[in-house]
Amino acid sequence: MGSAAVGVGAWGLVTGVAMVKSGMSVPLAIIMSLLVYAGSAQLAVMPLLAVGAPLWVVWLTAACVNLRFVIFSSLWRSYFQHLPLRQRLAIGYFSGDVIFVAFMKRYPQPQVQAEQVPYFWGAASTNWIAWQVPSIAGILLANVVPLSWGLGFAGVLALLGILLSMLFDRATWLAAGVAATAAIAAFALPLKLNILVAIAAAVAVGLGMEALERSRTPLPPPAKVPQPEEPQ
Repeated sequence: MGSAAVGVGAWGLVTGVAMVKSGMSVPLAIIMSLLVYAGSAQLAVMPLLAVGAPLWVVWLTAACVNLRFVIFSSLWRSYFQHLPLRQRLAIGYFSGDVIFVAFMKRYPQPQVQAEQVPYFWGAASTNWIAWQVPSIAGILLANVVPLSWGLGFAGVLALLGILLSMLFDRATWLAAGVAATAAIAAFALPLKLNILVAIAAAVAVGLGMEALERSRTPLPPPAKVPQPEEPQ
């Protein structure tokens, strides 16, 4: 997680500054950073809150941006479903994109192993600190940091670095390309709705690729049922 912590920290710093610059008070921004703990969703809803968008648009945008965690949770279920509810809720809060990628690379087979839970918490604690410390620093120093520093561009670079680390096969590259194309094509939509269009397009492509792969996978031959022996 050390290599990704730099990008996560830059992302957190940009998000902290953006929350205060958008008009949110410092105490409320700190509470949001600690409770929401979802950088992409926070950055997605900040412009909507700043322009006074309807609450349903804000909620729908945040929900769509975080839909990927439904997929993460469904895959993590094979590893953590035996844990008590309290621990599973904690895992849900501390989960993240980079943690998911690192975990699945380390444990590609959905088999429960004793070292998986400590591995997750080591990655999760590193990611949480790498996010919260710069985020809160950005909140506290937002009025001191000038916009001329180009933190927004730094945040984009940090996001690109994290994104590229998650593109590991043809399906993910195709989904990312379709999402980028859709976001640009729908850029003129109001209230940042091009983000929702990009997410919907990427999800559709991902589901289509998964269905195609399943159709190409040959079914295993039926098991032979042993016939009873004839009496002598």
